[in-house]
Amino acid sequence: MRVLPLISASLLAVAGCGGLGDRPGDAPNALATMGFGLPDEHATARVEVFRRGHPDIDLRVNEGAFDEQQFLSAVAAGDPPDVVYAERSKLGSYAARGAVQPLDDCLDRHDVDLGQFREAPLSQVTHDDRVYGVPEFSTLRVMIINNPVVREAGLDPAALATTDWSALPALVDRLTRFDGGKLQRIGFDPKVPEFLPLWAKANGADLAGPDARLDDPRVVEAVRVTTELVDRQGGWASFKAFRDTFDQFGANNHYATGQLAAMPMDSWYLNTLATNSPDVDVTVVPFTDRRGNPLTDSSGSAWAIPKGSRHPGTACDFIATMTAPDTWVTAAKARRDALAAAGKPYGGTFTANRVADERIHREVFDPGDNRVLGQGVPTVLALQENAFAVPPSPAASELLRAWEGAVNRVLNGQQDPRESMAQAQREAERALKRVGGR
Repeated sequence: MRVLPLISASLLAVAGCGGLGDRPGDAPNALATMGFGLPDEHATARVEVFRRGHPDIDLRVNEGAFDEQQFLSAVAAGDPPDVVYAERSKLGSYAARGAVQPLDDCLDRHDVDLGQFREAPLSQVTHDDRVYGVPEFSTLRVMIINNPVVREAGLDPAALATTDWSALPALVDRLTRFDGGKLQRIGFDPKVPEFLPLWAKANGADLAGPDARLDDPRVVEAVRVTTELVDRQGGWASFKAFRDTFDQFGANNHYATGQLAAMPMDSWYLNTLATNSPDVDVTVVPFTDRRGNPLTDSSGSAWAIPKGSRHPGTACDFIATMTAPDTWVTAAKARRDALAAAGKPYGGTFTANRVADERIHREVFDPGDNRVLGQGVPTVLALQENAFAVPPSPAASELLRAWEGAVNRVLNGQQDPRESMAQAQREAERALKRVGGR
């Protein structure tokens, strides 16, 4: 697939070929970020490491969520931030559009060994065999099973799996509870449309990449199976309405109250359970593909240097510092100690860097008697190495909207899975043509 950059050639020339030297006439001691905040010690401790090592740099952390349109407009206008923090699933798109610059020289200058980064996160920041970002955290998806509810149904929580799709409807029927026709317990939440990439991969298909098609029969089957599970539990309107009542981040969450039997969920939720309901009785196991193999996808953000950055050299120093194993260990200790002072458990720190993770979970993490963390954290760590990631695409945002919109149409009864995914494929093709064609 040939990609036509959306950023003008004159703008690309501003940053220079190597992209490591500061632009003449700019204040050499300023560094402005975009998309990054300071919500906890994972951020503040690492920023402090950089500031101690670079006391002459005026670091300006512009807190706030990353805004894609604002970012692309700033690059096109020749006034981008110096360094940007964005979802790594979208960096391939920004690289294809000429909005971020390759970091190969930057990483070489700091002797960063790319081999310490796991394959899935690194693949999302790589375009045409060049690296355009450095990945940070790594969030996985695991199955969290409510033991009392499952045992009450006469089932073994440890044996509950997503391997046999033909058995899922009977499992849902056994675990779901209605009272007078009103949903009282979700037996199994397939978490669609958000988790469609996981279900598609379990069926042997990707949603992005040079050979991927959203109307692939394997993707259509994943949509059909998951949406039918929702239909068996009262249909999307009542299912979602009931789920929206969950006290997701409180002590009366759906596991503590028995409102849910099982679902795949992002790994960060283990820490939420460990903090708010540490005695909740759950089993954490891998999601499985249709052959019974453990399966998970990795997501997270990454640092990148925009084309036209006024201080790419300093931005490179910042990125290398923020993602170094030593810096991560310092941040993990700070986070652990702050949580301990507040009487809360530390659920570990999971990054895209295996060296950092090995040190953190050897030197810093200790689950103590917290049952959720004691079994959940080892499961997440074991899955990190073999996780997959949604392949990068020049039209990443548009593809996401296309497949999520398609699943929502099926959930709402507007289209059948085949028709809806065919429409999504047409939308994806138009989006790809707009950014480069194929």
